Amino acid sequence: MTILLEMKDIYKTFPNGTKANQGVNISVHEGEIHALVGENGAGKSTLMKILFGLETPTQGTIFFRGAPVVFQSPKDAIKLGMGMVHQHFMLAPSLTVSENIVLGDEPRTGPFNLFRNRDKERADVTNLMQSYGLNLDPDELVETISVGQKQRVEILKVLYRGARLIILDEPTAVLTPQETDELFVSIKALVKQGYTVIFITHKLREIMEISNRVTVLKAGKTVSTLLTKDTNQDEISRLMVGRDVILRVDKRKAEPKDVVLSVHELRVKNDKGTIAVQDLSLSVRSGEIFGIAGVEGNGQTELVEAITGLRKAMDGRIKYFDQDLLSKSVAQIRSSKIGHVPEDRQTTGACLTSTIAENLVLDVYRHPEFKWGPFLRQKKIDEFAKVMMQVFDVRAKHGGIMAGSLSGGNMQKVVIARELSKNPKLLIVSQPTRGVDIGAIEFIHKEIVKKRDEGAAVLLISAELSEVMSLSDRIGVIYNGKIVAVLENGPSLTEEEIGYYMLGVKQQEERRIAE
Repeated sequence: MTILLEMKDIYKTFPNGTKANQGVNISVHEGEIHALVGENGAGKSTLMKILFGLETPTQGTIFFRGAPVVFQSPKDAIKLGMGMVHQHFMLAPSLTVSENIVLGDEPRTGPFNLFRNRDKERADVTNLMQSYGLNLDPDELVETISVGQKQRVEILKVLYRGARLIILDEPTAVLTPQETDELFVSIKALVKQGYTVIFITHKLREIMEISNRVTVLKAGKTVSTLLTKDTNQDEISRLMVGRDVILRVDKRKAEPKDVVLSVHELRVKNDKGTIAVQDLSLSVRSGEIFGIAGVEGNGQTELVEAITGLRKAMDGRIKYFDQDLLSKSVAQIRSSKIGHVPEDRQTTGACLTSTIAENLVLDVYRHPEFKWGPFLRQKKIDEFAKVMMQVFDVRAKHGGIMAGSLSGGNMQKVVIARELSKNPKLLIVSQPTRGVDIGAIEFIHKEIVKKRDEGAAVLLISAELSEVMSLSDRIGVIYNGKIVAVLENGPSLTEEEIGYYMLGVKQQEERRIAE
């Protein structure tokens, strides 16, 4: 096959001394889906930022269609036919789908192109959607569409600007399994039309399903490039982490005791004012992991926010032991031995403009251990951060580094370290391994199981059905804001069985759910 892109001996050292890339080599064939994998901090994102003109390499050469190229900005990359869809969407929520797609490159008309040509804009966007099967309502506001639809808008933005080489950075990190399947259909359709895709992901199943070849990075260096058909998940994970990784969750049988959390007939509205949680009931006992399975958007977010005090409930009861949580503030809930790992680490999980150390003591800095009178005990905070970073394998030089500069996986470890260090009696974890590499997934799963074995009650919410089935002792299936089944997890329970309840095809009797 024709080589479209080569990056040879790429080095990148940042002003603070961080060596992100140390002699990376990668070649991408025209018309292939090339997976790029590696642990958090392996240098994937930096390498792609260099390719897209967002960073300049310290050393090395980029060849595009056989000719050396130098990118001073993304404009240079776009001119050559490259496009990048970032992990965190870069969309204007208050604009329509169509306005987002053409933003900055709107068709103009009239003298000196003074006026925006709305008719041409709409026609161009509609034709683009039809050509690639990425159908959306061009007039719908982006703030009202689903996450999967936002992903389509990002891809359409790239296609609108004429990209032939598309870089997808963790494109499925926030997608449901159904949305992921739809995305894969779209990607394969693009490749059939002559496009080339670089696919950055942590998910080994996705690599095996969609890619033609895979390049593995470790510690800023190229470890290997493999034909996907000639390798397997075990080999890729071993190359990424440098050791064998246990991809299954190894845990003993649960020994549940008293009910720690009980939710009864809960009703909660979403941001649009419609009822997202309706008459929902569940209970979680100490020493068990109660997993919630369901397609995202069925009330999981609103349920967790109601339990943690972030959203007011319309009706119902939430009991934590004998305490009524609905009458308590967020601060009171957080001081009650309740840990919460939120689904969005960037907006509600971490303070990006604060240091790692500050994030780790975010809600305990008033404790005498960290405060003396009006003054913070900075040395104690730094010592605590150092220990937590070692225990939870947060890969940064020291606790004084800003949380916003961390990779997604390392930021997630900071959030989990903070919540688990409180030794919670109730631990609520939402999407605990979203956008996290396999080595970190293995670690996070072990920590969640460890808390269960220490007697904590764990409420797990994950869009990854395999994760829910691997970790949970009991599984509650949520559909249309209601728990429609509570299933004992075991060898006989299948994804297909859970899927029927997730789609609303089946529903348990009320008395069985309440048991």
